[in-house]
Amino acid sequence: MAGTHDNVQGPTVPAVQCADPLGNPLLRTRFALPARPVTFLRRQRLLQHLDQALRTPLTLVNGAAGAGKTLLVADWAAGLRPPVAWLTVEVGDRRPGVFWAYVLQALRACGAPVSEAVGTPADAAGVDQKLLAALAAELNDRNRPVVLVLDEYDRVTAPEVAEQLEFVLHHAGGGLHLVLVTRTEPLLPLHRYRAAGELTEIRGAELAFTAEEAVALLELHGLRLPLHAAGALVDRLRGWAAGLRLSALAARESADPELYLKEFEADRSTVADFLLAEVLKGQPDETQDLLLRVSVLERFCPDLANALTLRADAEPILAGLHRDNAFVEHLGHTWYQLHPLFGEILRAHLRVRLPGVEPELHRRGARWLRRHGFLTETLAHGAAAGDWNFAAGALIDDLAIGQLFTGLRSDDLTQLFSFMGPEARSPATDLVRAAHDLSRRDLDRGLARLRRAEEHLADDPGSLAAARLSCALLEALAARFAGCPPQAEKAAAAADELLREVPGHLLDKHPELHALLLTHLGSVRLWAGRFDDARAALTVVAGTDDGACTVLPRKESMGHLALLDYLNGWLGRAERKALAAMSEAERIGLPQSSGSGIERLVLAAVAVERHELARAQALLDEVDLPSGARDPVLTGGQALVTARLLLVRGKVRAAVEAANPAVSTAVASPWAASHEVLVVSAAHLAEGRPDEASAVLEQVSGDQPACAVEAAGLQLAAGRCEAAVDLLDSIRSQGGTGPAVTVRAALVRAQAAEWAGDTATVRRLLAQALLDARRERLRRPFLDAGAWIRPLLATASLHELAVGWLTPGPAPARRGGRSGAESPSSPLVAAELSGRERDVLERLAGMMSTEEIAADLYVSVNTVKTHLKSVFRKLAVNRRGDAVRRARELRLL
Repeated sequence: MAGTHDNVQGPTVPAVQCADPLGNPLLRTRFALPARPVTFLRRQRLLQHLDQALRTPLTLVNGAAGAGKTLLVADWAAGLRPPVAWLTVEVGDRRPGVFWAYVLQALRACGAPVSEAVGTPADAAGVDQKLLAALAAELNDRNRPVVLVLDEYDRVTAPEVAEQLEFVLHHAGGGLHLVLVTRTEPLLPLHRYRAAGELTEIRGAELAFTAEEAVALLELHGLRLPLHAAGALVDRLRGWAAGLRLSALAARESADPELYLKEFEADRSTVADFLLAEVLKGQPDETQDLLLRVSVLERFCPDLANALTLRADAEPILAGLHRDNAFVEHLGHTWYQLHPLFGEILRAHLRVRLPGVEPELHRRGARWLRRHGFLTETLAHGAAAGDWNFAAGALIDDLAIGQLFTGLRSDDLTQLFSFMGPEARSPATDLVRAAHDLSRRDLDRGLARLRRAEEHLADDPGSLAAARLSCALLEALAARFAGCPPQAEKAAAAADELLREVPGHLLDKHPELHALLLTHLGSVRLWAGRFDDARAALTVVAGTDDGACTVLPRKESMGHLALLDYLNGWLGRAERKALAAMSEAERIGLPQSSGSGIERLVLAAVAVERHELARAQALLDEVDLPSGARDPVLTGGQALVTARLLLVRGKVRAAVEAANPAVSTAVASPWAASHEVLVVSAAHLAEGRPDEASAVLEQVSGDQPACAVEAAGLQLAAGRCEAAVDLLDSIRSQGGTGPAVTVRAALVRAQAAEWAGDTATVRRLLAQALLDARRERLRRPFLDAGAWIRPLLATASLHELAVGWLTPGPAPARRGGRSGAESPSSPLVAAELSGRERDVLERLAGMMSTEEIAADLYVSVNTVKTHLKSVFRKLAVNRRGDAVRRARELRLL
């Protein structure tokens, strides 16, 4: 399909009689290829790249304003063989029905008619999935693919439109080649297309003019410049196409164009002189005044421009400026913007010509924008005016305080309000400051400001429900950090009452607020050990799909649900939820560092249970706890996983220290406290103090099944068989515990049965434990069980259940039709030895006595004996010679 790129005209656009779902006629000009000016430079390297792009279904041309994207693609499209459909996207196309109405008409206009079976969108706010499926099917059936160019695609901001476009592109097969011309990253999973080799990208660096191209462009303007001078000009302008053209236009008015271009400065002062003299000063006074005043705006419509000029003549003036190509660009639907370079020059001139008026212009613009529902721009101009009470009030009244914590704009809002000075005093500014402090985990300062705001609101009976609902959200967040369930429940109850008072359109516009409330409530319930109540709140959030605005609470809720599954012994479920949480942010382009990182802690915990210690450590290293007040669940989870990993590696003292993160909370967490007790008990046991190990376990009750079965295992290791069985019998479970719990319970009961000489029960329990553990690749309970289990796993029937995931090698040989008693070819992997235990083992291999080892290491004989007991336990042996032989098998010596 590669074109010749001659001056081929695009297809004639037929008369359009159709209307969009709103009843507005479809504008023919949006389907026409933009005209290339006589000074347009055809750049063959980029055309060749676009020709090669036809081998992939998706092409992205992404660059800043004025980079030459549109004219480049229009020149390329004009040289292609039809059908080539062109659509210039406008702001109104963020509504799916309007967008697809224009896409369908663009296809019809280029000679790729869409059958009546596809239909037309009837609702501006949505599109029937059947329509999209029918369109994709028709495109897939075409002999010649259609090239569809969507210019100004950055105006499409609705995630549902992006998802629908991806659906059609995927199912159209080879019948559609999509070209997106955009200033921003489109809401599409580009990483998938890259990985599949289905994406061609032309970005700003490639769009930038080279020195040779700059020479050619200047020649089209009647100017000549040596290559080295053109290179210097390109360097100063960073290859910006519009800057080169403007400097060329300015140079043509100079007495010495070549000298002008050689001396061109990056501050564009000479271009400014030209634009002011030839564009601004040539206009009537009313037009000059309008241009200067609207220069403070990113975009404007006649009504907004009138608000700044306090006149009523903006509409004809703007239409005339656009018609005359006077650096006023039409965005569609009566909205305009200044050329970026022209706007910057006008702003500088405004400060000279009308000093001191700029803050007032921002203030007028902010008030107009607020009345018309443009919150983002309202906040920007309120801040630029220094009117912080107004800006903060707009944020709170719009119920948008949750955007400080979630979505794609949280960093921008935080930076914007960071300039707010102490002179701004109102309940709204206190709430914004409190939100800022709490987002940084500064609990004390955040609460102080929140209390001040609540006091002021209590004195104002007319305060809006939105402000009080914002207070409830911050109260819930503060309760989460403080680990205070009563405070969180009170905030949630207050929020439920206030939700009835807030206008429905605000709640629909800001679903992140309710999602954040439930996430905080679920987190503090989890901390308090109320697992079922926590799951109820978190599941609601995880099941929502409101796009970018709720992605972070969804991610956090999934991570908390994964932790719940882990604490209940369901490793596979926990892993799947944690991975889903990590992909949630990636789905809309947020960095993986967004959110708390609890999902990585869960994956690390699962890795420890599977004895994948290097992976567990790598995942732990990726978790960066925020400074200041800590999130108790995150801190407790990190303490749990870190301590378990250190304990497995034989670093007993370090494990005990890690298990107690010293986080201050209103209530203690039963699961966090129980896990700390388990680590302390295991440390006592490893250091040869079984009585102390057994004593501390009295703090663990059957209310925490996962902790109770581990405590039972430790009681058994301490020689307290009866206490271990009694603890297992005390477990109160509703059947919701998973293999990580049931397998450990079975192993404890099996060892107790083995002590009682009940061989049949031992084999039955071990077989069931192996079956349950194999599905989850759960190795840790067997490694923790001790030496008694090894001879049993060596028998044929049990070894067959363990081989390949727990013990490598073939099943034991059978003799006389009976299972042999030989050991597996490679026994269970041992727990990692500590550094001191390795020192003792090396001297043991050197035939040194206990006393000689103690003297050589400058420790007591009792300490050496304690280390030897730990080495024997970890290597699953009972004698010194067996320990040396086993260590050599595992290459520990």
